[in-house]
Amino acid sequence: MPPVRAFAKSVGASQKRLKPILDLVRGRSVEDALNTLGLMTSPWAKTVAKVVKSAASNAENNMFMDRDNLRIIRITADHATPLKRFRPRARGRIGKIIKGNSHIIVVVNDQEEEA
Repeated sequence: MPPVRAFAKSVGASQKRLKPILDLVRGRSVEDALNTLGLMTSPWAKTVAKVVKSAASNAENNMFMDRDNLRIIRITADHATPLKRFRPRARGRIGKIIKGNSHIIVVVNDQEEEA
């Protein structure tokens, strides 16, 4: 069967913040990844867990895959449109503030097909 995807668009965290979280769950089974994300203290781990649950639900309901056999084969945080703000500085100048956003993409597939 083809792999199943789920997206979270314009998440308010930069790729730099999300990368350590995504590296922990990449390549793991869905249940193991959700257990790991549930124990993390980062607020962005909950957002990543929601996307992983969504991908698992998509695979279960749309492609009739077994949830116990699902494995995360790809998980990325891609660049999204940043929020551009400014802060007043000395002598009438401004300082740029660029708040990064990202799109989280999770791709899951059956473990049996991988082997």
